Amino acid sequence: MANTYLFTSESVGEGHPDKLCDQISDAILDAALTLQPDARVAIETFASNGVIVIGGEMTLSKGYIDIQDVARGIIRKVGYDNPDYGLDYKSCGILTNINRQSPDIALGVDEKKEHEMGAGDQGMMFGYACKETEQLMPAPIVFAHNIMLKASEVRKNGLMPCLRPDGKCQVTVEYKDGIPFRIHTVVLSHQHDPDISYEELRESLIEKVIKQALPVKMLDSKTIYLINPTGRFVIGGPMGDTGLTGRKIVVDTYGGAGKVGGGAFSGKDPTKVDRSAAYMARYICKNIVKADIAEKCEIELAYAIGIAHPVSVTLNFFGTGKYPEDKVEEIVEKIFPLKPKDIINHLELQKPIYTETATFGHFGRDKFSWEKTDKVEELLKYLKK
Repeated sequence: MANTYLFTSESVGEGHPDKLCDQISDAILDAALTLQPDARVAIETFASNGVIVIGGEMTLSKGYIDIQDVARGIIRKVGYDNPDYGLDYKSCGILTNINRQSPDIALGVDEKKEHEMGAGDQGMMFGYACKETEQLMPAPIVFAHNIMLKASEVRKNGLMPCLRPDGKCQVTVEYKDGIPFRIHTVVLSHQHDPDISYEELRESLIEKVIKQALPVKMLDSKTIYLINPTGRFVIGGPMGDTGLTGRKIVVDTYGGAGKVGGGAFSGKDPTKVDRSAAYMARYICKNIVKADIAEKCEIELAYAIGIAHPVSVTLNFFGTGKYPEDKVEEIVEKIFPLKPKDIINHLELQKPIYTETATFGHFGRDKFSWEKTDKVEELLKYLKK
């Protein structure tokens, strides 16, 4: 008898208050890296009721960033350009409180003749990959991101002008013997203008968004669609809920199918291993799965502040591996750069690439360097020795 189970993942749109904050934090990071590739940045953004508060630390020795201009540019790009939405890029209040990086942290991170670059903080980071989708990502989070991407598209291209920027969805996939075979439930809540009827909105979101974003073969007559379950979603964005950088780490990663580490990504420069080591962890897992070493792979990398080499490297193949985990761990430590400076150089992380990561997931998108599968042949070569 087949072993069946359900698994659900969530995604949120670019106008979700937390995602708005992630984008502002990463846009400021990108502005800093444009001026100075080795800038130290850790920026947090808070949004509520027409006010944006930006705080944190930044060490920048050259150039000037107009923080207000960057933040207003993101707010406008997302679509908050009307006072009726409760947030308007022209009139919202923006407060800033940014200081330099703590010199105590810099002691362990700054590269000197007698000291290589250490990790910017302690912590554990996880990577994950599996064969459920062509992106080597879990199916539920890929499907959820696709829905929010399509919703953004129809909102901006005029196909559904009734939509406002805020929105979120979740997709429940039914698995049979570990393989996704149908979509059980789709929940989609999307902010909208007040004058559209619920019936019209529901039909449009199902036909123009959901069915266009999901594989038709996985939808059937039993698929459940829960559209704006309260019946109305006019008040949204920071007017409807508080936003804060770093609160959507499961959306940002693997939708709950793979573990998440202790830190968020957005607003942090790559000396923070919360971010850079999580990207390396994904890179490692994706190459292992692409090499057909395992059907499913998770890795944990753990670091201590100021220390370059990870304190632990642990693989888990969930019983799907063709080789023992400990043997592959030894190879991983030989061929993948695991020290912060080496990660930064290998993945080219001192470029202004981060605003793009702040929506629709950091993983499963080929445009990013950590999605490359250029280590497959080297992995297999070592395994055959």
